[in-house]
Amino acid sequence: MDGVPLWLQAGFWGLVAGGALLLGAFVGYRLKVPQRLIAAIMAFGSGVLISALSFELVEHAFHTGGFASTAIGFLGGASVYTLANWKLSHHGAKHRKRSGRQPSARDNGNSGAAIAIGALLDGIPESIVIGLSMLGGQGVSMVAVAAIFLSNIPEGLSSAAGMKQAGRSPRYIFGIWGGIVVASGVAALLGFAAFRHFPPEVVAATTAVAAGGVLAMLVDTMIPEAFEETHDFAGLIVVTGFLAAYALSKLGG
Repeated sequence: MDGVPLWLQAGFWGLVAGGALLLGAFVGYRLKVPQRLIAAIMAFGSGVLISALSFELVEHAFHTGGFASTAIGFLGGASVYTLANWKLSHHGAKHRKRSGRQPSARDNGNSGAAIAIGALLDGIPESIVIGLSMLGGQGVSMVAVAAIFLSNIPEGLSSAAGMKQAGRSPRYIFGIWGGIVVASGVAALLGFAAFRHFPPEVVAATTAVAAGGVLAMLVDTMIPEAFEETHDFAGLIVVTGFLAAYALSKLGG
């Protein structure tokens, strides 16, 4: 993408990674995908994201701004996500990634908005990470893009299937995911444009905030869903995803 401004590249890669949500939503709405397969993909994506967090984000934050900035940001991001997720879970968004346990529009009219906000809460930190990964001037982190893309497919798939079962309309379902895809592109763009002139400590803390939020999201939402369906195989699948991303990061380096 030579000649394309970096801020525009950041937005493009945010759209690519976020587009997996729409792809997954389309498959989940149109096809009857076995829940165990969805959970297996979710477990694999969780492993990929954990690897990216460990070897791409937190490591980069540490080398950029030191341990103090990284630790404060990491704990802060996890705390903010946990509090926001706890609040949303009491308004109908607790099972937003699950295909069979979402409240119906009739039973809980406010759950739709909570699910949409929850999905946005899950996606924005990931997208900001993409923009921040480009601040070194060496292009986007393809490991981060691949990790987010892989984790977004089962998220969109499972959530859209659950929304359909709960009686949500196609316009509502694809409107939510389409809007979140656009928001993902904007968040990645802002992640680059808003922080490129900031001191290294601020960039490091912001990267760690996003990383902490993503890790909290994995433990609170994705991994429980994966374990519920894959049971004893969840750990092995997560490890496989972790190893795949680790290999990609080393080959890319």
